[in-house]
Amino acid sequence: MRSQYNLLFKKITKFFLFKPISVISFCIIFTFFFLSVFAYYIIPQNTNMSNEIELSIAKQKPGFSINYLYKKTNSPNNNFFEKLLFGEKLNYKKIPISSHQINNDTVFFIEYKNRFEENNFNKIPLAELIVNNSEVIHYQEFMLGTDKFGRDLLSRIILGSRLSLSVGFFSVIISLFIGLLLGLMAGYFGGKIDFIIQWFINVVWSIPTLLLVISISLVLGKGFWQLFFAIGFTMWVEVARVTRGEVLKIKSEPYIAAIKSLGYSNLRIIFKHILPNIINPIIIISTANFATAILLESGLSFLGLGVQPPIPSWGTIIKNHYLFILIDNPFSAIFPGLCIVLLVLSFMYLGNFFRDVMDVKIK
Repeated sequence: MRSQYNLLFKKITKFFLFKPISVISFCIIFTFFFLSVFAYYIIPQNTNMSNEIELSIAKQKPGFSINYLYKKTNSPNNNFFEKLLFGEKLNYKKIPISSHQINNDTVFFIEYKNRFEENNFNKIPLAELIVNNSEVIHYQEFMLGTDKFGRDLLSRIILGSRLSLSVGFFSVIISLFIGLLLGLMAGYFGGKIDFIIQWFINVVWSIPTLLLVISISLVLGKGFWQLFFAIGFTMWVEVARVTRGEVLKIKSEPYIAAIKSLGYSNLRIIFKHILPNIINPIIIISTANFATAILLESGLSFLGLGVQPPIPSWGTIIKNHYLFILIDNPFSAIFPGLCIVLLVLSFMYLGNFFRDVMDVKIK
């Protein structure tokens, strides 16, 4: 067993050395995964869903910067895990300003939305503001600009990767559970069971994938978990077909007949002696399905059938800003589109890498 693992490790190392695109794909996937897990500790606008709406700074281009005053509030702070999952609870309110001056213990300022009104000053006691290293002004730069609601686009895109990877993971798990179960039953038992399952597979296979996903989404409703099931229920067909074919090949092997002669149960034969021998093509299909799930999630969100605002999604961001490509700020739609392309291509190249590594004909 140890020699087999050593051989597999050497083979993987060899392919990584001679196929740098696989290394790049793995690094891209790992980067998106890391960003999605620790998003709220990385993104600039780390409140829940990065949903700090400020219409006065909406549709700004990359590199836009602004000064803030932080007015104290009574909101409690949250712990490490609460921030990791739901973002930070701010104990202050941000006030965007265009200019300010301090007179005694009072700060006079012009809000950014009133920046063209030179004499429209507001005032606030210095004691009500959060001061950082004796500085009352807090500077923030929006590296990718802001969306049409004035939210930080970089923060929303990074949080969108959390949704895409979550949908890919849970959808693949659901498709594996259904596809493996039906494929193993059809291939092993045959007869009427195989006929019924094959008929069901062909019916589902004949329906266009996107149309089927939309139909299931309309039945289940709009939401986070509904999206997982809607996509997962459409991707099991290929898993079932491949599983059935592999089981048909393996169950005719002499060692399966020998195992049956020992009186072992069908469940033990299926899950202990057949399933481990068909795992390689299943891994390859799952990698491709991961990329498909990301595309389907983005498409559903673009059509308004995915998760609902203010949950950030790459498809929703593109939907809200695709009209700006020609008339205003194109970056708000281009950046999430590039993320979709990078992540999908990375999973496809990684699937090709696994296919080459696990192919016994390649030495």
